[in-house]
Amino acid sequence: MQRTTPPVRAAHVGSLLRSARLKEARARRERGEIDAAALRQIEDEEIRALVKRQEEIGLSSITDGEYRRAWWHFDFLGALGGVQLVDVEQGIQFAGVQTKAQAPRVVSKIRYDGHPFVDHFKFLKATTSRTAKMTIPSPSMLHYRGGRKMINMGVYPTMEGFYEDLGRAYASAVRDFADAGCRYLQLDDVSFAYLCDPEQRKMLSERGDDPVAQPSIYAGMINAAIAGRPKDMTISMHLCRGNFRSTFVASGGYEPIADLLFNQVNVDAYFMEWDTDRAGGFEPLRFLPKGKTVVLGLVTSKTGTLEKKDDIRRRIEEAAKFAPLDQLCLSPQCGFASTEEGNVLAEDEQWAKLSMIVQISREIWG
Repeated sequence: MQRTTPPVRAAHVGSLLRSARLKEARARRERGEIDAAALRQIEDEEIRALVKRQEEIGLSSITDGEYRRAWWHFDFLGALGGVQLVDVEQGIQFAGVQTKAQAPRVVSKIRYDGHPFVDHFKFLKATTSRTAKMTIPSPSMLHYRGGRKMINMGVYPTMEGFYEDLGRAYASAVRDFADAGCRYLQLDDVSFAYLCDPEQRKMLSERGDDPVAQPSIYAGMINAAIAGRPKDMTISMHLCRGNFRSTFVASGGYEPIADLLFNQVNVDAYFMEWDTDRAGGFEPLRFLPKGKTVVLGLVTSKTGTLEKKDDIRRRIEEAAKFAPLDQLCLSPQCGFASTEEGNVLAEDEQWAKLSMIVQISREIWG
């Protein structure tokens, strides 16, 4: 049967391809040709159109497409107290391509002083009568990318204080979103999926982190961040192996982290990537406890080729061998534009994929 509470059967992760008008406006703002107010007006108008399109194709949970951001994570992290977004020597290395050379640096004690994303959510909520979903990076993302070298040693001589302050700052953010009426908040995270990749685990070891202990540390910080949420607030987590201009970073099935992920991280639902064999099989779903939901990311956001409905239905049936069908939903494996550049497909192809997800969900769950 269909669900009335999030995550709904036909879901999407969050980011959507930026419109041509929005891209032009952001470029003009960067060149100083328009002011912040003019850009905000165009963002507002483009988000209203985007929300309408989501509603028209039958989606029940609505996002702003992350239209006000350049990055899926750095815009949020850089606006936390004690954190600055700075230029670095090189960007994040994906398969054959690099991002812009920016990263968040911890320069003083981390704190929550309010956040512009709360106003972004208020605008979204006022724009749709359906469930407004807000996406923010998981707190682990302030550590995983840069590690110790991006955290001022004089401010945090030990990492324990860093993790505690970051968890507290996030807890304040979650309360702020809740007070603004948010009842569907998603934490976007690459760390757990990356820790399934031997090369990523090697990278962590070489820089001085323990890849065996790190998942539990992240789980504790996430649990601290969401412990005070209202009972009617759904928290989901999106796991990803990298998504920039249709490329990726990591590979490896979920087996190394599945038990901890499902049973020690106190979120309600998981958006999980399964669009290619890089994500392994569905066997890790056997660890999913009652009362939690997995959104199967079976439709790729990386190419415009439309999947065959029968193939998606068959894969859902395979997943249902390891977890009850009633605890499963369907979505793309990731957003369509984790950064403002977007993946390599057309807007019409994006909407065709989302429309197909709605159709399949109705056929399977009613």
